[in-house]
Amino acid sequence: MEETKRNWSTHDFYYDLPKELIAQTPLEPRDSSRLLVLHKETGEMEHRHFYDVIDYLNPGDCLVLNDSRVLPARLYGIKDGTGAKVEFLLLTHREGDTWEVLTGPGKRAKPGTHFTFGDGLLRADVLDVVEGGNRIVEFHYEGNFYAILDQIGQMPLPHYITEDLKDKERYQNVYSKEVGSAAAPTAGLHFTPELLERIRQKGIKTAFVTLHVGLGTFRPVTVENVSDHKMHSEHYAMNKETADLINETKRNGGRVIAVGTTSCRTLESIALKEGCIRESAGWTDIFIYPGFQFRVLDGLITNFHLPESTLIMLVSALAGYDNIMRAYRTAVQEKYRFFSFGDAMLID
Repeated sequence: MEETKRNWSTHDFYYDLPKELIAQTPLEPRDSSRLLVLHKETGEMEHRHFYDVIDYLNPGDCLVLNDSRVLPARLYGIKDGTGAKVEFLLLTHREGDTWEVLTGPGKRAKPGTHFTFGDGLLRADVLDVVEGGNRIVEFHYEGNFYAILDQIGQMPLPHYITEDLKDKERYQNVYSKEVGSAAAPTAGLHFTPELLERIRQKGIKTAFVTLHVGLGTFRPVTVENVSDHKMHSEHYAMNKETADLINETKRNGGRVIAVGTTSCRTLESIALKEGCIRESAGWTDIFIYPGFQFRVLDGLITNFHLPESTLIMLVSALAGYDNIMRAYRTAVQEKYRFFSFGDAMLID
């Protein structure tokens, strides 16, 4: 059955993954991870290392990278008056010093309650409860909020990573600069400054977009019919310089290759919303699964994603469902490392 006409079930995107293949720590150096190259037209696969990615990029191609930077968004504090322990996870900046946060345990964070973090460096008042049980809180502090977060916050590692992260920067991309993500755009973790410089010297353009990753990235798909799933919304921005580079690449017959599903979603969201690639900013809840018609992307560098997740659905849309499921089975057999700190895949 043609992928455009098929009714997809969530279970179609299941694969069996041994727990020991979930990477718990990042490799050093960054570009030493393995790279599974999947040629989407033929379904052929090659097994390489990430530093070999340059062999598959041609002069005139354009790599699009997400320069969002992860907030050390996990805060541990105490409830004023009782001393009860609480955990806050910053999700979305609303305005001023007001944020939407995930709290645990939630019953301790009723509207009107107050919390203290970092021995008083940061204080918070709970203002409201919103849909889904998240809280709207207002923070109080002296000095710079983000400097305080750097001092007392912890990286919001995904639930499947149980080992402590010794170096916070190892959960940031080397080119990250726009603070605002609740999770790392992890496809970029494999790049080193030296590899990026070699790529540029070969005549490959690098362009940047910003999409602040929300925790909805890790939210499981709970519906049986994929088309019934509602995506979370995330903020994106693309400047004129990047839009011009992408349009120039297309005009000259080069390929646009996104680094990560977040860069992919940004590009395709703008093309869908604006009808072309141009300077743009806004919120997107685009959901890409097989049958989606790509308007911008020619290739994708990505990690290996969770079974039945929206991300494995996205890569199946680009590379073909059968190709992806076969590639994932091969990756398991070849003992690739999976998820955020794992190995990479190039779809070209």
